[in-house]
Amino acid sequence: MYKIAVAGTGYVGLVAGVCFAEKGQNVICVDIDENKIKKMKSGIAPIYEENLEELMKKNYKAGRIDYTTDYKRAYKDADFIFIGVGTPEREDGSANLDYVYGVANQIAETVEKNCIIVVKSTVPIGTNDKIEKYIKDNLKHNVQVDVASNPEFLAQGTAVRDTLHAARIVIGTENKYVEEQMLKLYENFNLPIVSTNRRSAEMVKYASNDFLALKISYMNDIANLCEVVGANIEDVAKGMSYDKRIGDKFLNAGCGYGGSCFPKDTKALHFLAEQGGYELKTVKAAIEINKNQKLVLLKKARKIFEKFNNLNIAILGLTFKPGTDDLREAPSLDNIDILLKEGAKIKAYDPVGVENYKKKYPTEIEYTSTPQQALQDADMCFIFTEWDEIQNVRPEEYGNLMKTPYIFDGRNIYTLEEMKELNYYSIGR
Repeated sequence: MYKIAVAGTGYVGLVAGVCFAEKGQNVICVDIDENKIKKMKSGIAPIYEENLEELMKKNYKAGRIDYTTDYKRAYKDADFIFIGVGTPEREDGSANLDYVYGVANQIAETVEKNCIIVVKSTVPIGTNDKIEKYIKDNLKHNVQVDVASNPEFLAQGTAVRDTLHAARIVIGTENKYVEEQMLKLYENFNLPIVSTNRRSAEMVKYASNDFLALKISYMNDIANLCEVVGANIEDVAKGMSYDKRIGDKFLNAGCGYGGSCFPKDTKALHFLAEQGGYELKTVKAAIEINKNQKLVLLKKARKIFEKFNNLNIAILGLTFKPGTDDLREAPSLDNIDILLKEGAKIKAYDPVGVENYKKKYPTEIEYTSTPQQALQDADMCFIFTEWDEIQNVRPEEYGNLMKTPYIFDGRNIYTLEEMKELNYYSIGR
């Protein structure tokens, strides 16, 4: 059993810590927020993730995981210290590494035994090298530290499953000893492991996320062209999916991607390339397509309604995808901001995202407990997230509840046939 300290208790850090505890390791998670620590000790997760709270309670009761604000106690005698803090984007698109370096500084001041520092946060290529040098240059005790790259590949909403049953584990090391220790750490996960150098491991993370973002943006671009030429994007996607070289994942057209990864990581890699004097034209195009795609429903609505002032508008789905309460880069944000500025009256439904949305719009929006309440007397409806609760709304309910049944579906959750009696607008069909 190893002693593992994890810095950060968000999607990356907390999920990693809980999953290591589930695999029998001794884990302590570190966060600066005392109130957050108290909640986690009682089994309350700060993020909405399937099965996370269940595993938190199970492993805390078993004594395999704990939570603290005392980083000195956590780091001083750890075998592994995982850095899982956020790397938000700056205004220029670059990754903000302040939190990563903040943890690195704490580690340098407190470690009292030889240990391996594992960077799990998504960081620009070359960051692991700089972190190792920074820590070694600032060590307060005579110990040996090495840095390994171990990027995460979890998806929000399925983070626990994605960690325990990952398609692969990627580790990046610069010497045989660290590689062997990382392989031992992950031994009982029984998953494929890709072992490479640190810079390649860092690039695997960005290249993977950006490829998926490219795939989504490509399908959205094709969907928009389908509308021009009279094709159906769903039929096109089905025809493409039988080609094993393409596969059947990430072929669904919609109103753009969001979340904590794709928007940030595409911009960060594009920025990194520019800094090196190279232009990633494909990634640049994906960024631009997604920016425009988020407003595609609003553009459709403008062709029908001259103005939104005093119109009753139902919003179904606030989070960027089902299964999470994360609002980062959610298409709903861009659209609601414009609608409110133009005088619309909004009623919104989301099964888990309302509390987070209230932090931005505490009184400007009427939040409902069911989709049907949001639809009552609405002039139009925008669907931004394909939650089951929203997909379960029957087509006839729109006609019965709405004042004028204009439905703008950003996730193509209905067939054209079942909505043919309504004023129904979707993506690429």
